[in-house]
Amino acid sequence: MNYIGDITARIDVAQVVLYAFWVFFAGLVYYLHREDKREGYPLRYDGNGGRVVVQGFPEVPPPKTFRLADGSTRTVPRPEPEGLVGGQPTHHYPGSPIVPVADPLLAGVGPGSWSGREDVPDIVFDDGTPRLLPLRAVPGMGVSHNDPDPRGYPVFGADQQRGGTVVDLWIDRSEAIFRYLEVEVPGGRRVMLPMTMARIPLGEPCVLVKSVLGHQLANAPGTARPDIVTRLEEDRIVAYYGAGTLYATPSRQEPLL
Repeated sequence: MNYIGDITARIDVAQVVLYAFWVFFAGLVYYLHREDKREGYPLRYDGNGGRVVVQGFPEVPPPKTFRLADGSTRTVPRPEPEGLVGGQPTHHYPGSPIVPVADPLLAGVGPGSWSGREDVPDIVFDDGTPRLLPLRAVPGMGVSHNDPDPRGYPVFGADQQRGGTVVDLWIDRSEAIFRYLEVEVPGGRRVMLPMTMARIPLGEPCVLVKSVLGHQLANAPGTARPDIVTRLEEDRIVAYYGAGTLYATPSRQEPLL
């Protein structure tokens, strides 16, 4: 039989399709792995020879600008801040523990680390209004009659010392749960206390905080605007109390045994 010009008789179409799929899949893995490096890369290694930039394979993709739902834009990868601001390594070798300098609760290291999120509030996607608001700004919402209303309750730290008084609650309007207590500390300043870090004892009109001492509430982060909390402010608020779990007292940094 004469097979000249007869391609399908000499080539297995199924095998060609399989090879084409392998090439496509390899290209897809390469593309996705490269796109994964838009944030957090390039890595920086502080070795004995100085700071070395590590990209790995594949390399970091070129910057791309994305348009967000609110109309703003974000370009990634973007230059990230270099160096430690609130901490320093205990030794010169790479990977040594980082200890805070100055006020450990505000240093932004260890359990108090926070990321540089956008200094804008989270929004409700239905209408674009802030997602987190104090009850005084949401007349239609309040505390259930089955639960204690902590407004007016004193706030005590881990040392049983009073640090302030609850003046309002901040509600997540998307999930209908309370996220923060607004606490007035001595001097009239108002700070934020995450609900996850607070406890209201059954039958006792008070709020207990174990992560920080009573007087340390006065230095807790607040909000720049009275009725709006931004993503950056949220990160710093939660980080303050997270840092207190280790740095509130010197004894917390020691081993249990």
